[in-house]
Amino acid sequence: MTRTPPAARTPNRRIPNRRLRWLLAVGLAVVMAVIAAALVHQVPKLSSSSARSSLSPPLSLDDSSPAVTNLDPGLLKALRQAATAAADDGVEFHVNSGWRSPEHQNQLLREAVSKYGSEEEAARWVATAETSPHVSGDAVDIGRSDATAWLSEHGAEYGLCQIYKNEPWHYELRTDAIDRGCPRMYADPTQDPRMQQ
Repeated sequence: MTRTPPAARTPNRRIPNRRLRWLLAVGLAVVMAVIAAALVHQVPKLSSSSARSSLSPPLSLDDSSPAVTNLDPGLLKALRQAATAAADDGVEFHVNSGWRSPEHQNQLLREAVSKYGSEEEAARWVATAETSPHVSGDAVDIGRSDATAWLSEHGAEYGLCQIYKNEPWHYELRTDAIDRGCPRMYADPTQDPRMQQ
């Protein structure tokens, strides 16, 4: 009986380095494409969340978007005045969220309930359409930490006050603040009597 040496029985199936690199590159490209596609499908959900999500492009104060144009005229005037002064300090304001339709506010609340697991916990971050000052055009969420820091220091001069300790981006107009300073902040929206309905 004649035996065939092992090398002769099994052909060498090693993949040449060039082919292996090509396969890895193609595989990596496919994985990246799948991740990118998944992110594209998530962006509308994320960008519709409250101001914490700055994935949606910010709006300028001169924007023709309803999120800005439907703000209370006094609030918008104060924002523009503050933005002009902030620009002199090299700080630019961006409106991450302003006026919201009741439908959009309800969508944000549903997303918050899903994210936080209960209506009680979601209420710390998102109000109902009936109570939200965004729906009435009386609130604005300002983006970028330099802008919120500037407002924290100078906002009262324009009647712009942070209302909730847990939302440093959320500002409302309090004209008394120009003379008296901003009122004490609520810990979160659940402590705000306006949210109790």
